[in-house]
Amino acid sequence: MELRYPYLRLRLERAGLLPASKLALVTWYLLALDVLFFALQRLLALLRLSDGQSLAGWVSGLSLVVSLLFLVLAVRWLKAKLLWRLRNRLIVTYVFIGVIPVVLLAILALGSFYLFAAQFATFIVTSDLNSELESLDAANTAIAHELAARMMRGGSPETAALAGLRQTHQAWAKRQVCVWLGGQLVLNDAAPLSLSSVPVLPDSLNAPFRDVVRDHEQFFLRAVDTIALPGGKLTVLSSEPLDQRLLQGMAANLGEVTLWTKDGPAYTAGQVPPPTRFLDRQVTFPTSVRVVNWSAGDAANPAAISVGTRFSKLYQRLFESLGDFAPAVEFSLLVVAIIFGIIELVALIIGLIINHTVTGAVAQLYDATQHINRGEFDHRIPVRSNDQLATLAQSFNSMAASLEELVLEQKQKQRLENELVIAQEVQTQLFPQHIHQLASLEVYGFCRPARTVSGDYYDFLPVDRDKLLLAVGDISGKGISAALLMATVHSAVRAYSIEGIPILREPIAVGAGLGSSMVLGSEQPGAEVSPATLLALLNHQLYQSTPAEKYATLFLGVYDGQTRQLTYSNGGHLPPIIFGEDHSIRRLDQGGTVIGLFERTSYDEACVQLRRGEIFLAYSDGVTEPENDFGEFGEQRLIELVRDNRHLPLPRISEIVTAAVDDWIGANEQPDDVTLVLARAR
Repeated sequence: MELRYPYLRLRLERAGLLPASKLALVTWYLLALDVLFFALQRLLALLRLSDGQSLAGWVSGLSLVVSLLFLVLAVRWLKAKLLWRLRNRLIVTYVFIGVIPVVLLAILALGSFYLFAAQFATFIVTSDLNSELESLDAANTAIAHELAARMMRGGSPETAALAGLRQTHQAWAKRQVCVWLGGQLVLNDAAPLSLSSVPVLPDSLNAPFRDVVRDHEQFFLRAVDTIALPGGKLTVLSSEPLDQRLLQGMAANLGEVTLWTKDGPAYTAGQVPPPTRFLDRQVTFPTSVRVVNWSAGDAANPAAISVGTRFSKLYQRLFESLGDFAPAVEFSLLVVAIIFGIIELVALIIGLIINHTVTGAVAQLYDATQHINRGEFDHRIPVRSNDQLATLAQSFNSMAASLEELVLEQKQKQRLENELVIAQEVQTQLFPQHIHQLASLEVYGFCRPARTVSGDYYDFLPVDRDKLLLAVGDISGKGISAALLMATVHSAVRAYSIEGIPILREPIAVGAGLGSSMVLGSEQPGAEVSPATLLALLNHQLYQSTPAEKYATLFLGVYDGQTRQLTYSNGGHLPPIIFGEDHSIRRLDQGGTVIGLFERTSYDEACVQLRRGEIFLAYSDGVTEPENDFGEFGEQRLIELVRDNRHLPLPRISEIVTAAVDDWIGANEQPDDVTLVLARAR
């Protein structure tokens, strides 16, 4: 299969390998540059050109930068993949807050315990060394005073005086005592078979002196005391080699002790004891020992003593003074450790339970959002607790129920809007589609609903060849109910105007009302329609067939082209206006009240002459009643607009008036239906 770039790009994008961020683009660019330099370097090396060596630094530097950038991208990728789920985030948070601090504290405690054990081990060795040095110094001081007292009595120092010490004290087995009087050596008492030479007293020596010294590359414990005598200054020096024998005494009942110098281990004594249990680990730790350069009298390179032992030995040395109380202390420490472990285990379990509770609730919320996203608005989250998460779940369920109701309402609204669109199409057909123009009269009508359908009504209906019926009405209310009533009026006007209206068996005068008890006989032909009689009949019909609060205003006029007379009756509608050539206006206000509100109503009828050039204007309250910050649009503004533009075609006059009304309304919603009916005598 051909591997095309769009297909490869799609696969890389799905795998998450396509660089999208600026850092990723820079990283891949530097990688390509690094590979190019590396290939160029290898090519120059094959050609045995020296220029390839200059690229080695670039390749190494770019490789390091690219590696670091890829490490950053890997961390970002892991963060995006692993930490996307809240469960993983909480687990990581719990690990950092709860587990890692405990682990660090445990490591710190174990490290501190190990360091404490190591320090205690070295403390034992250094304490033994200091004890040995103090013992040597105390004995040296006692010998110095003994010899001084003897010499004050006229005696002399004798080696036999120290023989008893060697026999009764094991520590004196390898000690050496040297005595100077007035700077002259008077006694050198060394251990039998000892090859130790007589130490040379340095000039910088300040007595009393007690320390570890290095003399002729050997280590000694030395103590020096001086006493002033009449014959000169008495100086007594006691020295003991710091060798394996001395270390062996320190290592007894402890472990392995090693004396280190700059050249390596000098002496090693003892050995690490075997473990008594699984956790009885070995403890090895060094410590430094101050060493004085004997010949110079200053501090030399310090020596080091390392100790290797076990926790059990240190525990034995630490609690050996407690005697029978040691097991009780051990048991108490074990109980405390177990209690701490149980507390930590309980805390871990509680943390996991809380983590599961939170993440489970969030997972349920996420799953619920997926159901809602698929349109399953009846999905609900089960609530089994009484906490903030449960309240959140209840809020989500309430939101889902509201969405479900909203979707149902939206569907109903959509269905109603579809029905309104159909109603609008039907109502549009009710308005005159092809206007019948008379030779002496030009007519034009316009209606713009405030909503989808209109409650305003106008019609031009030819009665015969020379007569035209003009109807303009306004139904109370808006919307569907007004549109249905408008259709009823439209149908009745057309039916009674074309087919004729029923007349009474007993003739009635024009303007008489029609009662419910009247008996109808024959029909009056449509050519003989009387606007007042038609209004009375429509009032009777609407009153009988509509609710009490429903009514309509209606203007009916019949224009006779031969006589140029307009016979009209106004049923509560805004009076139409006739604009004369001399700028005069006449209002057609003869008639009566609205139709459909009262049962017994009579309507007057009048006739007006339409001269050539005069304009007839009928309108609804949607033209004059819109308001803004300056008040209503008003009838006077309408009159001025028509008067100023009367010479224009009727459709153009209608456009100017509606545009002015729109400007007056501005950004506000159109409050009512806008209807205009214009006629010009010619």
